[in-house]
Amino acid sequence: MTPFTFETTGRNRATLITLVLVWAALGAIWLLFDAAIWLVGIFGLFTLPALYDLISSRRSGLVMDAAGISWFSGQRNGSVVWSQISHIRLDTRLDMSVRTSLVLITGRKIRLPLETTPPAATFEKLLTESGVKVERRHFSLTG
Repeated sequence: MTPFTFETTGRNRATLITLVLVWAALGAIWLLFDAAIWLVGIFGLFTLPALYDLISSRRSGLVMDAAGISWFSGQRNGSVVWSQISHIRLDTRLDMSVRTSLVLITGRKIRLPLETTPPAATFEKLLTESGVKVERRHFSLTG
């Protein structure tokens, strides 16, 4: 297996642009439509996790090699050797995000943090080319 490394950080252009646009929209709603400041503030609270990611620049990622798969995200990390993995399940959620679960031969599922996985199409292709059994589920509400 060819080693593969994926790494990302919370400090990226998309987060910055999204925060600026949301704050501009909230400011426009407050100024142009004379919205109550407390209401604008409540909606502004929803941007705090993105602001934290932008400021902290927390690294996250995934490494696949001949030994197994390992991941890290801030203080969380883990690894599993290939001999313990039955298959990898990719679940597309209703918000179009893709959750990755390592299904072990014991039946236990280990969910990888969303921020540690590469784009779904790339990841699925890489896993398939590496000979790993991949199971896709679309729009599953449970599981």
